[in-house]
Amino acid sequence: MTAFETDLMAVAGRVEPALADLLAAATPEPGRVHAAMAHAVLGGGKRLRPYIVIKSADLFGVSEAQAMRTACALELVHCYSLVHDDLPAMDDDALRRGRPTVHRAFDEATAILAGDALLTLAFEVLADPATHPAGAVRAALVAELAKAAGAAGMVEGQMRDLTAEGRFSDDGRPLALGEEDVLALQGMKTGALFCFAATAGAILGGASEEDRARLSRYGAALGRAFQIADDLLDEEADSAAMGKETGKDREAGKATLPVAIGIAAARRRLGAALGEARDLVTVFGSRADALTAAADFAGNRSS
Repeated sequence: MTAFETDLMAVAGRVEPALADLLAAATPEPGRVHAAMAHAVLGGGKRLRPYIVIKSADLFGVSEAQAMRTACALELVHCYSLVHDDLPAMDDDALRRGRPTVHRAFDEATAILAGDALLTLAFEVLADPATHPAGAVRAALVAELAKAAGAAGMVEGQMRDLTAEGRFSDDGRPLALGEEDVLALQGMKTGALFCFAATAGAILGGASEEDRARLSRYGAALGRAFQIADDLLDEEADSAAMGKETGKDREAGKATLPVAIGIAAARRRLGAALGEARDLVTVFGSRADALTAAADFAGNRSS
């Protein structure tokens, strides 16, 4: 295990109880929805997005404790998106993180409601003064996460993903999207939340607009690398290693780079994205080592 993986696991170990505390506080009388929310959020996941929030905040002197609620809010949005992506009307997946997806473990209606609850809880967390004493900072975090998760970000990316499958064409055939179309789709579906992860630390630390923009571009490059790696893993990895079904993207006609330009060209694009991510944070020197390592991990992971 690398030093980065050890650090990622250590941070994940601290994110986990923080998430559990937020879920417990949000539902003082635990019932079925709470159980489904906990199933979706706890007990799995690399917590890479919270890690990026925490390490980007560290660049500007913000402690992990001060950044934790923002990191958790982002993870709540990410987990909500997985719950809804797994639904029969979307990707119809049976496994997530090696366990039954929420709609399989409970039922479809409960999964929808649990996802809704996770999404709204994220903004409740960000809006709370416990997240940051300055209202302007909290408002900026809320606005940026809403943009990243909404109709100009993740939701639009998911819509384009479904459209590319031929769900809404008269003949039901997948669209033959080109490289730039696929990258734009994935920049919204996956990259937007990584952009928020990197930018959130700068917002918490009162960084300059230049640094905020630089970290946003870093997040976009990291997100691009993460998604290309994910697409390659879906082509080449087995379900046991991934903790979810693989081989479904090509079968479903999804718009991925390996489908659009081939595996070799997709690997070249992955290398370019990793190089861009590294270059963008060199200005911070050794303080950005964790962000550089995170990008390398995102692009070279095996699950």
